[in-house]
Amino acid sequence: MKRKSRMHGFTLLEVLAALVLLSLLMLAVWSGIRTVQRSLRDGQAFVARTDALRAAQDFLRRELAQATPQAWTVDEHQTPVVFRGSASEVQFVSPLPGYLGRLGPQLQRVRLVPDGTGGGYRLEVAFAQLPVDGSPPKALGTPQVLLRGIREGHFSYDGLDARRQPTGWSESWTLTDHLPAVVRLQLRMRHGDWLQLVMPIRVDAVAVPGGAMAASHLMRPLGAGQ
Repeated sequence: MKRKSRMHGFTLLEVLAALVLLSLLMLAVWSGIRTVQRSLRDGQAFVARTDALRAAQDFLRRELAQATPQAWTVDEHQTPVVFRGSASEVQFVSPLPGYLGRLGPQLQRVRLVPDGTGGGYRLEVAFAQLPVDGSPPKALGTPQVLLRGIREGHFSYDGLDARRQPTGWSESWTLTDHLPAVVRLQLRMRHGDWLQLVMPIRVDAVAVPGGAMAASHLMRPLGAGQ
């Protein structure tokens, strides 16, 4: 009877082998779960980045398309300023959509500022109301963040000069008494992709002297290297 019971039992080596196989199986299952969780997180992060980029692009295109040649200050030569643009920021007057537009056209300042996260930047916008008495603009609330996760970026501008000739792309807009025709924002995101947002301003280039040539110039394909 003892010999028969030993034939139907398990040895210590067999038990240990079974435990090892069970551990390996559980490890494989856990690894699969972690992989699925990581994929879900990456997918959600990608969707969030895409949505944020789309929202920022839609906002900038809408507001710049409605930019108006309304002066909010004068320069050192007492020339009215309707637009300012540098590599890191742009200032223009445009009406806000919906109920926000009841305050009338507002001075908008869109700029790239350090984000304090390892040399990164964020894109933010600030609003200021234009008083009817001509006094300096009054800030409305705090700046709003449009986009985060930017490694580097810059604005550039194209339009017509005082002689109605094409200016070519430049990282500063010195003709502050009138609007450019196109504003471009090039960004390099932290995940490595280069993005280019091209935002035309509603300027009828054909309606001015030399406009036909200017319009053909501005309708050329916009490459990242231009």
